Amino acid sequence: MGTHRRFVSAIVADTIGSGLFLPVTILYFLKVTDLTLVQIGAALSVSALLTLPAAFVIGTLVDRLGGRRMMLIGNVVQGVGMLAYLWAEAFWSVALFTVLLNLGRQAFWGSFGNVVTAITRPGERETWFGFLQALRNLGYAVGGVLAGIAVQIGTETAFKAVVIANAASFVLAYVLLLDVPDHRIARADEAPVEGWGVVLRDRAYRRFVVAQLALVVGIMVLNFALPVYAATTLGLPGWLVGAIFTLNTIMVGLGQGLTVRWMTGRVRARMMALNQLLFVAGYAIFVLAGWLPVWLAVVAMLVGAAIYTGGELVGGPVFSATAAEAAPDHLRGRYLGLVQLVWAIGGTIAPVAYTWLLGHGTNTIWLVLGVVALAGAAYSLTLPRVLPTAGEKVAAG
Repeated sequence: MGTHRRFVSAIVADTIGSGLFLPVTILYFLKVTDLTLVQIGAALSVSALLTLPAAFVIGTLVDRLGGRRMMLIGNVVQGVGMLAYLWAEAFWSVALFTVLLNLGRQAFWGSFGNVVTAITRPGERETWFGFLQALRNLGYAVGGVLAGIAVQIGTETAFKAVVIANAASFVLAYVLLLDVPDHRIARADEAPVEGWGVVLRDRAYRRFVVAQLALVVGIMVLNFALPVYAATTLGLPGWLVGAIFTLNTIMVGLGQGLTVRWMTGRVRARMMALNQLLFVAGYAIFVLAGWLPVWLAVVAMLVGAAIYTGGELVGGPVFSATAAEAAPDHLRGRYLGLVQLVWAIGGTIAPVAYTWLLGHGTNTIWLVLGVVALAGAAYSLTLPRVLPTAGEKVAAG
């Protein structure tokens, strides 16, 4: 980590806190409010929709103020939004406080790629993005274990303690980030003013964002499709859902560095395609599980989840490094803001789309996702023709 220990520690603190609250979000509101499950889901969805346009504003602010400063602002806003949950009682308050939290999260993670790119050198970006992704997963795992303790206790006090602990993690991350250098790109007074028009007219980057969308569609499967498919559609034991999440977390946390080393020297676009093909293989095994007896189906689901996670291990650092390096320095905030917008859209649409597909046949969702992944693999291979960065080789500096 060298001179970047405080930045890395800030990421760990943030993810442990987020991992502590995210698994109990809906349970928290069920416990401390009189809202129904449908009302809570609607409040969270409304807040997500309201904050989608913020990606454009945040991208502009990152370019003007610098990535570190926006990460600091993001931590403050997240901390305020999280503490406000202590007073959330009605539909409007849950939605409003979640808007605040989402804005802070977008500011923090919308700046993340800019800071990582600024503090690293070309040739080591995959290593750094992979390393930080591994730490994030381990942080979420630690937070998830602590969240499980709160759920086991089950009192309103225990759930509110989770909120306070998450808010404290934002404060700790803020303090750690204070000593991280500000790498804002300076502009000459006579330089032309450029904005979102440049980004949106960049045909090559737009094509990359489409390829990124295929990754997002696959990544969202873990949270929004697999739990329902395993527990409800196939009627498999409830502990399997937790086992799949644990397997995914351990594989990413411990295997990301090894995967980046294995990819070193291989063309990025081909690794993007491999990412999608591994998703397809995982989907095929999920389909197979539906034809097997329970004990074999459990084994098949775990094997499929491992192969699926392999796709995440391959695609995550390559897409992140390519997105950052393909953007010009002085507009990187806006360019990565466009990528962040794709993730936000995916998080908004996936719950509705995946549950609808799961309700229309046992294998419908895997057929649709398989077609999307195959198209994404073929599409990724065409990127080097228009985006030279996608044709470069993975490096582990």
